Amino acid sequence: MKDAEVEFRDLLEKNSTVASILDGAPSLEMPNWYLGAGCLPQTIWNELHGFPSTAHIRDYDLVYFDGSDLSYRGEDLHIRAGEKLFSDLGAKVEIRNQARVHLWYRERFGYTIRPHRSVEDAIASWPTTASSVGVRRDRNGRFLVCAPYGLGDIFAMVVRPNKKGVTREIYEGKARRWARCWPKLTVLPWD
Repeated sequence: MKDAEVEFRDLLEKNSTVASILDGAPSLEMPNWYLGAGCLPQTIWNELHGFPSTAHIRDYDLVYFDGSDLSYRGEDLHIRAGEKLFSDLGAKVEIRNQARVHLWYRERFGYTIRPHRSVEDAIASWPTTASSVGVRRDRNGRFLVCAPYGLGDIFAMVVRPNKKGVTREIYEGKARRWARCWPKLTVLPWD
């Protein structure tokens, strides 16, 4: 494991919610899963700001990819099992099958996206380069990182748009909220 990934893991493990999700998620038997998105850079930014590790984190995204079952019923089975498993965390854990995001995205966000080819493809499309990241443990307990844009922006506290899958409005809304929560962030403009 590279030095940045070791530091990333060590700081993430200070967040007991992250640690509990990583420990519990394998029991849900979701194919190709990751804990990802905002909760990961936000945990690091909390540490770098001297805040409690869970401060300002709205939810924890637990994603997986199952292209063989695009039904909501299949996804809901994992959602309900996750609600039961993580009920004592005191945090919102959102479980989503990234293979079916394109089916509901237009209704929620107002525009169509192409179907994701894998969970890693989905992660690469998330709103910022810093939040386009996922982590998990393999069967041997080894810490794995999916960071298509690297970890540099997370540690540098840079919010940079990832124009692959979001609109300017979505990016700017996230960036404004994050800048209020973590004032040391450098927010880069859309253009």
